[in-house]
Amino acid sequence: MIALLVTAMERRLAAILCADVYGYSRLMGEDEEATLRTLTSHRKLIDSSIEQHRGRFVNSAGDSVLAEFASVVGAVNCAVEIQTALKSANADLPPPRRMEFRIGVNLGDVMVEGEQIYGDGVNVAARLESLADPGGICLSGTVHEQVRDKLAIAFEDRGEQAVKNIARPVRVWRVGLDAAAPPRPTTRQIARSYRRGGALSIAGIGIIAMIVLLVQHLSLRTQPTHASIPAPHPHPYPLPQNSGRGAEALSLPRVPSIAVLPFANLSGDPQQEYFSDGITDDLITDLSRLPNLFVIARTSTFIYKGKAEKVQTVGRELGVKYLLEGSARKAGDQVRVNVRLVDATNGNQVWANRYDREMRDIFQLQDQIVRSLTATLGLQFPILEKGSVITQRTDNLEAYDYLLRGYQAFFAPTPDALASAAKMFQRAMALDRRYADAYAALAFVNWLEYAWQWDSDPHPLDRAEELARKAVLLDDSNASAYAVRGWVAALKNRVDEAITDGQRAVALNPNNAFNYQALSDIYNWVGKPGAALTAAYKGMRLDPNHPESYALQIGSADNALWRYSDALKVLKAGLAASEGLSNNPWVHVALIETYSELGRGQDARLEATEVMRVAPKFSLEAVKRRYATCDCQTDQHFYDNLRKAGLS
Repeated sequence: MIALLVTAMERRLAAILCADVYGYSRLMGEDEEATLRTLTSHRKLIDSSIEQHRGRFVNSAGDSVLAEFASVVGAVNCAVEIQTALKSANADLPPPRRMEFRIGVNLGDVMVEGEQIYGDGVNVAARLESLADPGGICLSGTVHEQVRDKLAIAFEDRGEQAVKNIARPVRVWRVGLDAAAPPRPTTRQIARSYRRGGALSIAGIGIIAMIVLLVQHLSLRTQPTHASIPAPHPHPYPLPQNSGRGAEALSLPRVPSIAVLPFANLSGDPQQEYFSDGITDDLITDLSRLPNLFVIARTSTFIYKGKAEKVQTVGRELGVKYLLEGSARKAGDQVRVNVRLVDATNGNQVWANRYDREMRDIFQLQDQIVRSLTATLGLQFPILEKGSVITQRTDNLEAYDYLLRGYQAFFAPTPDALASAAKMFQRAMALDRRYADAYAALAFVNWLEYAWQWDSDPHPLDRAEELARKAVLLDDSNASAYAVRGWVAALKNRVDEAITDGQRAVALNPNNAFNYQALSDIYNWVGKPGAALTAAYKGMRLDPNHPESYALQIGSADNALWRYSDALKVLKAGLAASEGLSNNPWVHVALIETYSELGRGQDARLEATEVMRVAPKFSLEAVKRRYATCDCQTDQHFYDNLRKAGLS
């Protein structure tokens, strides 16, 4: 299997640009909000330059950017343009707040998996970036050979440099940014180059005509709105047909992959079910924080709860190499947890252990399980050298207990269930005033009450923002708090802040499907449907058994792209597969728009009835409040469709 995967891996030659912020930790430590604002502004300049030079944005994590180019000249010109633009932007900032990027450019062979690229070609570019001066650019010797006679730029030879994890030294060249890039030739200059004796040859005229038509074609093409937004998913019907139970086997990721199956409750007391579920949830959350480990979401693993399935079947359906199984028994102050790690490709047990602890040692117990697991998988991370994988989030076990009870109620989103969850989260907060997880959870409840219009009072949105900000202040690595804060910012028309917070949530926990769903929502609300689709599909891969969870995000994006037939398919499929989804009034609002544009007025009116059934306090004014605060392409025609369907 591994040999087949390696053989099938696509490879190509590419120019790679790596950039990151010099002194980013210092800037964040001094003023986090100002730093994020500056980063967002600078990233717009960078993304714009990548687009203009025909580059492809690959990914970003916090302050870093990775892009690839088919042209080496394009990559270097882009790097020079970025540094020139950022120098001008920094001139308006006080010296302590200036944000300078370092850039490295390499030409090398890369491996391609989906939208990502890997290999020494990327690694060398990253090392070159670390060798660059703040505000500077370093090139590899191969890049210098390609561009030295093509660009009017000065280069300084910095000799061969030994770089980390690269076997041979790399020749490094520094770019002199004082020299200007050569001007682009005009059409008249191109024509002049084909003159022979004062007259144009027939071949020259043909070439000129082709160039003019090409320039016109490129100038009239619809350009992408943001370099960080990959193209929308190419398939017209966006719910994958190979997801879920009974489907074809999903290909294994390049990195170690794992699914944590629901731990069995052996206490003999159904009232203790929340405890075994909570242990499972915590392991999923903690493992998903580890880099280079692929972790399946809770909603996809919990469909196997209480069922005896062959591990090979589960591994095939979830597309993972490893399964973690276990059981928990809680009796008084004593806890016993049994855990075993299984290779899902052959059913062999890889590792197992049993833990008998007093309840007060529950956090150390979880820490031991995760550390043993990561060691077994051969994941070597600097964090292990510090002696811990899991940070103890609260010393108050009763507060932790209430948080677990709140999550148990939260996974069935109805007004009554949310009210019950809120009470549990409030109890957890009262017991530990510094419990960031409890603040973030309650923030999400308040946001959902407002977003789903179960509470017509606008104050829940303000409360959600206040709670999310508090959670970030208590723990700035809390991805859920950033996700909620991004949702709130989107509804309050703080577009850049919303995107930054959504991306921050994903960067902090890239294995959490919830964060991608939040980011997809945010992109939809600020009028970036292509990016919304990309984020939704990444979330779906982490949660393959529940594609219906992303029906609203994908359907809304399809509506924005005028793909109404596709939107209808995905929205109806989502409703058919999820009773909980039908409680979301915005699914029915999206269907009103879809049916109206397809000329099916009667169906649109039926969906308006569904809106009022699930959210009796819902109003057209709520729709205007939600959409009028963003830059998306909604207009009076959209509101007229809703009004004609019966919303008022």
